[in-house]
Amino acid sequence: MSLPSVLSFLQSCNPAILQSGGVREAGPLDAIDGVQPRALVEPDSPEMLAELLACSSRERLSIVLRGGGTKLGWGGRPAGIDLIVSTRRLNRVLAHAHGDLTATVEAGATLGDVNRELARHHQWLPLDTSFDGSTIGGMIATNESGPVRHRHGTPRDLLIGIRLATTDGLLVNAGGRVVKNVAGYDLGRLMSGSFGSLAAIVSATFKLAPLPPASTTLVATFRDRQAMAQAVSAVGSSQLEPAAFDLHVAHESGPAPHLTLLIRFATTAAAIDAQIDDARRLLAADHIDLVTGAHESELWRDHARRLWTAAGAVVRVGWPPAALEGVLALVERIGREGASAIELVGRAGVGAGSVRVSGDTTTQVRAVEHLRAQRDVIGNVVVLRADLAVKERADVWGPPGDAVALLRAVKTALDPAGILNAGRGPV
Repeated sequence: MSLPSVLSFLQSCNPAILQSGGVREAGPLDAIDGVQPRALVEPDSPEMLAELLACSSRERLSIVLRGGGTKLGWGGRPAGIDLIVSTRRLNRVLAHAHGDLTATVEAGATLGDVNRELARHHQWLPLDTSFDGSTIGGMIATNESGPVRHRHGTPRDLLIGIRLATTDGLLVNAGGRVVKNVAGYDLGRLMSGSFGSLAAIVSATFKLAPLPPASTTLVATFRDRQAMAQAVSAVGSSQLEPAAFDLHVAHESGPAPHLTLLIRFATTAAAIDAQIDDARRLLAADHIDLVTGAHESELWRDHARRLWTAAGAVVRVGWPPAALEGVLALVERIGREGASAIELVGRAGVGAGSVRVSGDTTTQVRAVEHLRAQRDVIGNVVVLRADLAVKERADVWGPPGDAVALLRAVKTALDPAGILNAGRGPV
């Protein structure tokens, strides 16, 4: 569809869309894996968004939903894109029931802006991201999480209510605005990790947490993978209650890998001191540092971003926590077999993280294949960021699982014309 045809379509769908000024021709920076959209549309109300989806479904226009655009490179290559539909104008904190520790926010609000607003009442939405512009809708759609997942879980775990715009033009609510709520279908979980392939997220209600009064991070380094795995097991089976418990493993230049654990304690100062003393006795590390204040914030910011600021494919992986030593051995073997660099960053106590592999296309594809072949060690492998050549040779989502038929049935029910995220999502 040409741009004039798109503009004519929008005029016939709802002239207010054009009159709002939320329409422009898509440029090269809007392309996804080389697929160029025709136009970008920014509805300024949930009703306008729902109507746009309904009109597009009737005309079978292909749509990619976009928040901050920080993760558009994730997923498969789109089959085609007529419209990018952005939630940028839907960016308000709609309600903050600080007495109940809940908040309702629109999908286009960034996590940073939301937490700055919530901090006025000494509360926060306990999620973290590797990208400054990550929006609430985008984090739900990709189920993106970071180090605080250890204590607070993923976006899916914190959702208590959600509002969606569907391709038949409806605005659908599920859940509610209180924590003890069981009304309706659990659409929040269904949307989490759907990559925008089922419906458009309009707003969401989350459980919040109080801001901790103090924080200190213990940084422990190790000489070999067995010592690191034993330390993780010791902490995991102890009475320690870290706010974050992360690992970083890097095989780059030099014969020895870099093996680091980061353990953050966020509570009262007295409780932090007691837990650090206990952790020191458990870890048997080669070296331990304590980091606080601005240096601590910088440490975790750099840790969250390190995989995304270097070249190579980034692959999301999951593993049973007890299998960590096998995971570390596998990463080491991939490094020996030709990768110019390989890094693992993840949640040590949960068994989830990401692997970055740099090297030529064949090296990156072979690394993905090795990860998928070790089913006794690695249980889930999804290619997040990669060059198109890698995506074409290593299926982004991997072999279809047992639930694929059910997922396709849900896709058909919610998006019968197949207009949303065609080719990019898991179904």
